[in-house]
Amino acid sequence: MSRTKGENMARSKRGSDHPIRITTASAGTAADIDSRQKRYVITMGVRTLCFVVVAVLAMSHFGPGWLPWIFVVGAVVLPYVAVVMANAADTKSDGFELRDGASQDRQLPGGTNSE
Repeated sequence: MSRTKGENMARSKRGSDHPIRITTASAGTAADIDSRQKRYVITMGVRTLCFVVVAVLAMSHFGPGWLPWIFVVGAVVLPYVAVVMANAADTKSDGFELRDGASQDRQLPGGTNSE
């Protein structure tokens, strides 16, 4: 099927086929849960890496004596951080705001009663 000239112009003016957002509603529940799970997995991965670094430093005796303790603290604190981040609701604002109050746009004049 071919498009008319007006349809092609409308698409080219808009620039893409992305939908126009008309609400400030947040993303769906599934997207929110998915982002929380990703944050949790990344944080727990860093915690696991801290344990590995502590084990390597303990076996090799590399670096100053206080260095493994930094990674031990990270391994102990990160589970708390991971849970708090996973339970935090996604409240990011994308800067999209709806207008409040009266509009400055012109309005149609009041009609006459035809009866």
